[in-house]
Parts: sequence; structure tokens; C-alpha cells
Amino acid sequence: MDRIIVADDHPLFRAALGSALARAAPGAMVEETPSLAGAREALARGPVDLLLLDLRLSDSEGFAGLAGVRSDYPTVPVVVVSASEDAATIARALAFGAAGFIPKSATLAEMIEALETIRAGDNWAPATAEAGAAEPMEARIASLTPSQLRILIGLQEGRLNKQIAFDLGVTEATIKAHLTGVFRKLGVQNRTQAVIAARALSVGA
Repeated sequence: MDRIIVADDHPLFRAALGSALARAAPGAMVEETPSLAGAREALARGPVDLLLLDLRLSDSEGFAGLAGVRSDYPTVPVVVVSASEDAATIARALAFGAAGFIPKSATLAEMIEALETIRAGDNWAPATAEAGAAEPMEARIASLTPSQLRILIGLQEGRLNKQIAFDLGVTEATIKAHLTGVFRKLGVQNRTQAVIAARALSVGA
């Protein structure tokens, strides 16, 4: 039996996705959560066949949640669902590793088509995505290791090396070593430039 997680903080849209999943994945076990933390807890409990992830959750804003899940669980297909459905946002979601993008304005028929396509192993996005082009920085951020990504998010939040080290349970020396790799992959020279680069994780940046 397939196990599918729906992470969205709007009950009505979770219900809409549930209706689409009942048609596209009959018999699947669907778990709902309103937060990224809930989605991560579900992922940690065992194999997941599909994750539907809203870009705007109470504990996650923008592409950081998507990038983090893709980094930690690279084999789990992630479908972004969002009210932000301009071509650039869709293209960036795909650049960060999403298997598909379902806009919240989609009809039930479109949701079913998207889910069936993605479950068959193909990517799916609205036709408007063709007009968008992912920026190089998205690809660079997507290449970071899980630890490097967590450090970049820490920099974006204004945390000091010692604070990030405490968060990750490592030494400051380890953080400094990781920063060298982060700077190299992003093509930047210092923390300030890295924080500017991290804006690519924000919706509408």
C-alpha cells in the first residue's frame, strides 16, 4: 500500500488533495499534517511514496523546506502545492528537485492528472512553467549536502557559527570547514554574499 503525506496548513485544500488522491491513488494511506515538522516526523517513521508540500507553512517559508527534504530524503518524490503559481516560482521549485508543481487554483481534474503523471514516474507542471527559467543559484543551492544546506539556512537566519554548531551538534571548526565548501559551491567569497545567495530560497525573490 502506498503511503502519501500531505503537508498543507489549509484544511479545505488538504481535503481537495485528498479527493484527488482517492481517484489517482485508490487504496493509498494518506497522512495529513499542517507543518513541515509534521511532514519530517512522518518521513522519519518509514518509507513514503509521495510527499505533497505547501511552500508556505507556519514553520517553513519558501523553498528551504523543499530543499531540505530533497537533501535528506532524495528518493522521496516531492510535489509542491502553492498559491504562488507564476512561471518563475514553478521553474524554481523544479530546479530544487520537485517532481511536480500543483497550483492551488488547479481543478480537481488537473490535480488528478498531475498526481497520476507523477506516480507514473514523470514530472508534471502547469503549461505556464514553460515561460520560466531557473536561475543558476537554485542549481548551486540544490547541490549542497544536507549539512551545508542547514548551515546556509543558519546564515540566512543570522545565526553565528557557534549557534549553528550547537544546532547541528558539531564543533565550530567543523562549521568553518563546511562554510568553505558552501562558499565554493555557491561561487561566493564570504558570509554576506552567501546570505544574499540564500535569497533564492525565498518565494518571490
